[in-house]
Amino acid sequence: MNTNPTGSIRIALDAMGGDRAPKIVVQGAGIAQIRYPKAEFTFYGNEAEIAPLVAKQKNLRGRVAIVHTPDRISADDKPAIALRSGRNSSMRLAINAVSEGKADAVVSAGNTGALMGMAKFVLKTLPDIDRPAIIAFFPTMKGEAVMLDLGANIECTPENLVDFAVMGAIFANTVLGVHQPRIGLLNVGAEETKGREDVRIAAQELRALELPGEFIGYVEGDDITKGTVDVIVTDGFTGNVALKTAEGTAKMYTEFLKRTFKSSWLAQMGYIFARSAFQKLRKRIDPRTYNGALFVGLRGVCVKSHGGTDGIGFANAIGVAYDLVQYKFNDQISSRVHVMHEKIQALPSEIKTAQPEAVA
Repeated sequence: MNTNPTGSIRIALDAMGGDRAPKIVVQGAGIAQIRYPKAEFTFYGNEAEIAPLVAKQKNLRGRVAIVHTPDRISADDKPAIALRSGRNSSMRLAINAVSEGKADAVVSAGNTGALMGMAKFVLKTLPDIDRPAIIAFFPTMKGEAVMLDLGANIECTPENLVDFAVMGAIFANTVLGVHQPRIGLLNVGAEETKGREDVRIAAQELRALELPGEFIGYVEGDDITKGTVDVIVTDGFTGNVALKTAEGTAKMYTEFLKRTFKSSWLAQMGYIFARSAFQKLRKRIDPRTYNGALFVGLRGVCVKSHGGTDGIGFANAIGVAYDLVQYKFNDQISSRVHVMHEKIQALPSEIKTAQPEAVA
């Protein structure tokens, strides 16, 4: 929650996280400053590298501070090792700033596992939240959709999945502006008796609860990009596989298009005539537009940027953090999840028992 009396939103930036840090972090802050004039940034990292880059960004003058540390978390560091030995790293100090009330949110393009481990250790989970999840949004045929969990929890209980549904619906409302998000539970079929026991119990509970959205039931893999729902709920193992598969498929078709238009002079001429249409397509599926995954369920806003993004992508990740603070995302989660847990306890016992799986 933003407690800054000046009304500005203070964002801590892990300046040394990412493939091209600190350059893209500073560039991203400069772009974000234009979009969000009330934003203030504190860069955590090597001042000798950061300061010259900041000096080139006129938009950042008077709106930034630099906290020096020579330590950084590398992409290869194991989460447990990073947690023990990275107490003075740029990532850890940026997260600490949120915990200590010096910042309203933290954004990092660094090591995902280390960031999740540190954020969970320092910030802790919100009341009534058992496990945090990774949530992000991406394009569909009908607009955008959000999915969680994308890798934080390999296995989930039915209650975890219900929590994810609530948090995902609030995220869709806050970031995407969807008034009544449609929620779907990712499964191997649409039939009520399909899937693992935890998924079937979660579905029965979701049908019986009053949600901050509409639960439409099970969705399958092809529903993700169709835009059948606004929120896709699943465990971290399945969600991460689905996300990486979608990313790989997008890269494959992009490469196929490039090869096709280079295959002959006639194909190259066709590209010239269709250039404006392909520019629109490129903009629509540009991964930078959808950059910024949230570790949802923590006592503080922690956003993970893609490590290989550029300044534009990092600015979009900052935008996600800004919106979540501005609209008091965590306050909404705390109140909604607490009420939801009380309602789950009051459900009849038969709703919490899965029916046998149907034989295909």
